[in-house]
Amino acid sequence: MTVSTRLPGAKYRRIFDRGRSVRGRLLVAWYLSDKDADRQAGVVVSKKTFHDAVDRNRAKRLMREAFRLAVKDGAMPEATDWIFVAKRGIAGKNVRETMEEILWCARRSSRS
Repeated sequence: MTVSTRLPGAKYRRIFDRGRSVRGRLLVAWYLSDKDADRQAGVVVSKKTFHDAVDRNRAKRLMREAFRLAVKDGAMPEATDWIFVAKRGIAGKNVRETMEEILWCARRSSRS
């Protein structure tokens, strides 16, 4: 049985209300460390930032896959839920670059 890394919709509001954020070049990472967090992530890509659906979907796929690989490597902190909001800079990047950005955000979050 595999455990999903996708964040259920009901948790988004709680993370935005009670969580903290880290701003990177490619994305903004919102996180909330909590005893009932399951190390899951949600992604947000604005129509205002990415007008074409193809570009929005690519940004979502990039962030999901980068997070999945980071969790698989054990590099993401336990008991923390995440929301990644794409910035314009993610356009044209690959999974490795996106994963490096997510890991950078995770390291920054553990310092605060």
